[in-house]
Amino acid sequence: MRLTLTSVLALLGATPAFAAKGPFFSMANTDFIVLLGLLVFLGILVYFKVPGLLGGMLDARAEGIKSEIEEARKLREDAQALLASYERKQKEVQEQADRIVADAKSEATAAGEQAKLDLQKSVERRLANAGEQIASAEAAAVKEVRDQAIAIAVMASRDVIAKQMSAAEANKLIDAGIDEVDAKLH
Repeated sequence: MRLTLTSVLALLGATPAFAAKGPFFSMANTDFIVLLGLLVFLGILVYFKVPGLLGGMLDARAEGIKSEIEEARKLREDAQALLASYERKQKEVQEQADRIVADAKSEATAAGEQAKLDLQKSVERRLANAGEQIASAEAAAVKEVRDQAIAIAVMASRDVIAKQMSAAEANKLIDAGIDEVDAKLH
């Protein structure tokens, strides 16, 4: 069938040769010689099965291209699956990072509140300690003022009594003091 098709195409392609002068099927007609050479060349190609070899080579090439396309398609699908996996992982990592930041903020807020409470308690303790120290210092100052007032009063009364009292009255007071101490000790 290929031989017939090739011959028909060759004859249709040689239609300008019919316009030449003289008999066409003559060895003097160059167009006829060229046609014969073409037919012989095509016959040799068919005899050595060159069209089949070319077809086989083209089919093999087409198969190679199909397999490369299929491999490229598989690689593309794998790459898309890997990309989707990485995007999913990135989203999970971002969500985890957001949770960590939120937890850190809440922990910082809680730590701040605890620090405020601790500071308030510390201030209250220090105020209480300061109040106790003030009260103690006040009590010590009052005691010191009383002690000095008593000392001054004793000295003043000693001076007054010493000026107003005679020796006999002093002896009486000394004897009364001794009797009182003796009564309290026994």
